[in-house]
Amino acid sequence: MCSELFRIPVEAFGVPIFGFGVLLAIWLAVGGYSVYKNGGAVDAWTTLAFVALAIVLLPKLFPDGLPIRSYGLMMLLGCLSGLWLAISRGRNAGIAGETIMSLAMHMFVAGIVGARLFYVIEYWDARIKQETLGQTIKAALSFTEGGLVVYGSLIGATGAFLYFTRKHKLPTLALADLIAPSLLIGLAFGRVGCLLNGCCYGGVSEVPYAITFPKESSPGKLSGPYAEQAGQGRFSGLRFGTAADESAGDVPSGVVIASVVPDSPAADAQLKPGMTVQAIGEYLVETVPQAESLTVRAFLQNHPLEIVDGSGQTHRVSISSPPERSLPVQPTQIYSAVNAALLCWLLWAVFPWRTRDGQVVVLMLTLYPIARFLLEHIRVDESPVFGTGLSISQNLSLLIFAGAVALWVYTRTTAGNQLHYAGKLHNAE
Repeated sequence: MCSELFRIPVEAFGVPIFGFGVLLAIWLAVGGYSVYKNGGAVDAWTTLAFVALAIVLLPKLFPDGLPIRSYGLMMLLGCLSGLWLAISRGRNAGIAGETIMSLAMHMFVAGIVGARLFYVIEYWDARIKQETLGQTIKAALSFTEGGLVVYGSLIGATGAFLYFTRKHKLPTLALADLIAPSLLIGLAFGRVGCLLNGCCYGGVSEVPYAITFPKESSPGKLSGPYAEQAGQGRFSGLRFGTAADESAGDVPSGVVIASVVPDSPAADAQLKPGMTVQAIGEYLVETVPQAESLTVRAFLQNHPLEIVDGSGQTHRVSISSPPERSLPVQPTQIYSAVNAALLCWLLWAVFPWRTRDGQVVVLMLTLYPIARFLLEHIRVDESPVFGTGLSISQNLSLLIFAGAVALWVYTRTTAGNQLHYAGKLHNAE
């Protein structure tokens, strides 16, 4: 794991890099030449001014230097790889590279917005909402550190794709077939970024290829798996769970001790499975996330964890020396990266043999939801929603799979073949 690769300093040898410094001078020279070559076009002036403003503001936003994060770098590599695949295949199908690049820009921006918005909505209470408005906005916008949901990206990018193809009168399903492999190679790089960032992790496991994560992903910030395990009390030998009120039809009604490891600090504190957790310290506890948040706080402060049970008795769980790495977990990021890469290869290989528009993209929409549904069973960073017992990604996987079935029927009965490989656009048959 390596969340932050390096930092570009604000200044070097007393010479400012950002702000009114070297980078701004270089950009004004290059950008000015571009404006000149484009005959003073409005778009060129707008781009020049926007980037120049960003360079000037960077020292205020990142006073300790601009961090180059592995997640953001993998996103960039994924986008460039996907763009290269699409342009290469588009050239053989008679589609100009400029058209592909313009489409990619629309889909990239909409995809990032959709992915982050989905994440912010899903994790608003647990990870985004902060004590002040400024802190909340900063947390919501910190997408280069992780926190992009694949299905949110798919929704946003699909909207941009449909807008673009309609505006430019391009064959929707045919073009979707062409770019489908690009989406998967981008996802493969993105999952490598997840591995380096420490997000999208699996549950604790004893398989021989399980992986561990360091205590901190960056100075002063716990890595995702480590923070979750600390919050769950695993380093103290306990795990929180949710009670069910039988009279209410198994509706969650409180927090309990789900399990206790023998001869652990939790066992020494006389905690037992099934005990109700009424409070932790001076704070009442109503949900598992509350209990985990308070446990992490005690862990970071190296204070004993004071758990008040249903009878009002206080159990003091000592915090032993924290381990340097998390417990071993399933390498779900690696599974996901390999899955996406294999699907990319399959779609790329199938494309020349397609006989009708939509066959490649519908294959993607059939196979990926199945793989994602199965992978969610060993991921522990998403909770069940809507009373289904399934994560939000699993629910969406079922919906997308159902849509794929309908699209299969459509492609076999209605769709023509408007994009011929190694040829050019043709009218629908």
